[in-house]
Amino acid sequence: MKQRGTSIDIDRVTKFFDVGAATPFQALAEVSLRIRPGEFVSVVGPSGCGKSTLMLMTAGLLGPTTGEIRVADSKLTQPLTDVGVVFQDDLLLDFRSAKDNVVLQGQIRHLDMAAIKNRTSELMDQLGVGKAASLYPRQLSGGMRQRVAIARALVHDPSVLLMDEPFGALDALTRLQVRHDLEQLWMNERPTVLFITHSVEEAVGLSDRVVVFSPSPGRIVQEIEIDLPRPRPLALGEAPALSLHADRIYGLFEEMGVLSGATLHALNTRTSA
Repeated sequence: MKQRGTSIDIDRVTKFFDVGAATPFQALAEVSLRIRPGEFVSVVGPSGCGKSTLMLMTAGLLGPTTGEIRVADSKLTQPLTDVGVVFQDDLLLDFRSAKDNVVLQGQIRHLDMAAIKNRTSELMDQLGVGKAASLYPRQLSGGMRQRVAIARALVHDPSVLLMDEPFGALDALTRLQVRHDLEQLWMNERPTVLFITHSVEEAVGLSDRVVVFSPSPGRIVQEIEIDLPRPRPLALGEAPALSLHADRIYGLFEEMGVLSGATLHALNTRTSA
């Protein structure tokens, strides 16, 4: 199996904001997590539980209050450079074409532009937006824009891919298709992925392992291995084992008081449909 990712070790990390204030806000309780090279790990949890904070710390854009993060066995003390990042907002530049938005990554990093242009065409074709290369963001659908953002995040062959609610702004059908495209691309590329989402279905459908967070301050409640064949079906109901994993996660949220029994029943009905 091709493996191009690297390890990420999150060791007893906490995060407080407004340290020194009378009542500092604790975003994360003590969190320890090891992500293996080339592994796809999702973090799910309620709003405000510190998921995005954890991702920003893994990118080196925020420092932990206590504990440390190591990438490729080196302590992270500054922004990570061998990384691609995808946010909920695609953040494309309106005055650049789709292709030029992707190659911008190579220009900023002063990379071999001939190789970057070839890589851009390859990625855009794989993600189904190759024919839209010359179009501008305003001419693209939301799903196409997000595919371009994913291509931009991968064009420099990073060993780590960080994704924060990347499908949150998409409609349900587009989310399914982009999720499928991402899984196919990850199977080819094998970066290490930390994927932040509210969607249990996305987490179970994409991941090797799902990490369930508690309400704020976020802590790891359980880690669930999703050791099932790939590619995964778009609808969890087509694979009963996937539905069982989703039910287990929803059950944890019910135990924590994040979901009520009635809400859980509605979600289970939808998942198994």
